[in-house]
Amino acid sequence: MRRLLFPVAVLAPALMLAACGQRADLKPQAGESLPPAPYGRDVQPKAEALLKTTPQSAPERSVELRKSSQPRTDDPFDLPPSED
Repeated sequence: MRRLLFPVAVLAPALMLAACGQRADLKPQAGESLPPAPYGRDVQPKAEALLKTTPQSAPERSVELRKSSQPRTDDPFDLPPSED
């Protein structure tokens, strides 16, 4: 029983992960339509426009990452826990 369970437990997630990599254009299924136009807009957006991220949903980083070990600046909010 264990010999059968191990390959299934390993192969099932691998197959599910491999199925996630579809690179074809996304289209609504036959007989279905895109979501309705947002409130206040007359034009229904295309699928490409719905999939594009806006700067608000994926903002660019405004700080540079530390590339080497550097001492941290003093943090005024790093207080010890209260004794209550």
